[in-house]
Amino acid sequence: MAEETVKLLGYWASPFALRVKWALKLKGIQYQYVEEDLPNKSPMLLQYNPVHKKVPVLVHDDKPLAESLIILEYIDEVWKQNPLLPIDPYERAKARFWAKFAEDKCGPAVMAAFSKKGEEKEKAAKEARENLKTLESGLEGKRFFGGETIGFVDIAAGWIGCWAQMTGEIIGIKLIDAETMPLLDAWFKDFLEVPFIKECMPPQDKLLEHNREFHKILTAAST
Repeated sequence: MAEETVKLLGYWASPFALRVKWALKLKGIQYQYVEEDLPNKSPMLLQYNPVHKKVPVLVHDDKPLAESLIILEYIDEVWKQNPLLPIDPYERAKARFWAKFAEDKCGPAVMAAFSKKGEEKEKAAKEARENLKTLESGLEGKRFFGGETIGFVDIAAGWIGCWAQMTGEIIGIKLIDAETMPLLDAWFKDFLEVPFIKECMPPQDKLLEHNREFHKILTAAST
């Protein structure tokens, strides 16, 4: 039998590549990581993701998959150890709901606050806080969205906590704090203390500087 091959095409500052790294690490899967130069996309990336031409791309035995939430579900289906999604159908459906809510409502709202200026920034930050507060309700009575251990929603939404914190520092508006969102704030801190999560995180000073420069580009383009 041929040896299984797993390859991840990513970019060091991509939150979507980061959550695929988290999932592979949780499952204990060995893989080859290929760092992409996004302004100069490699022939490999264009071959494996000709439609969106974006990272991340997971290549399993020469079969490519794009879109990070789909990749997370694929990883959970193929490698059964340390399951991300609950076994119970109802709990599994709820996990997919919260992951989708974070993807569709929280992530874009945080990024809007990051990229806007003036009144538009204030409006986007308000929407981001409201959506994050709704996401917090999925944590009621639990340490992680997955219960006492990290699960699908934690992996899917963990990047939002990281980027919300950086966005607050860059734009001067806190999006998550212990007073208004105690459960979400505690979840984010606990999440970052998990060894394999911490191990995969890019250097915070480098990431912050990268996003400061990205913020300048976005806000300059909006004038």
